[in-house]
Amino acid sequence: MAEYGNIIIKGAKVNNLKDITVEIPRNKLVVVTGISGSGKSSLAFDTLFAEGQRRFAESLSSYARQFLGRMSKPDV
Repeated sequence: MAEYGNIIIKGAKVNNLKDITVEIPRNKLVVVTGISGSGKSSLAFDTLFAEGQRRFAESLSSYARQFLGRMSKPDV
């Protein structure tokens, strides 16, 4: 199995995230904690999930992509 480096997010500015940089290890259980409104969901859904979804869509053929809605790139 090929090993890949950590997931690195630099300068995320989505919702409550204010220019954060974080390095997340692959193949590990990672927990994101913090007070209400600190940006946990913004990091998980608006940044990580959105980027993964965008990269998946880029791997599809142009024919298949025409049936997907427009996906915005997270502000990182």
